[in-house]
Amino acid sequence: MIDTTTVPWFLWPFAVLWNLVCAILQLTGRLVAAVLGLVLVIVGVILTLTVIGAIVGIPFAILGIMLMLRAIF
Repeated sequence: MIDTTTVPWFLWPFAVLWNLVCAILQLTGRLVAAVLGLVLVIVGVILTLTVIGAIVGIPFAILGIMLMLRAIF
């Protein structure tokens, strides 16, 4: 996990999001986190295909990619 007190202010949202991904990974395990990440990517892509859903779909896809990367490495 990243110590948010040492992160510059403009990178703080990314550090908080990364800490959230790490917490989900610790609670669920690697395989479940990878599957959950894949589901979030799929839902994010489907929501992004609709113009109104793009506001929610893009963050879902990014969170899913981060979750899958964290599960792999």
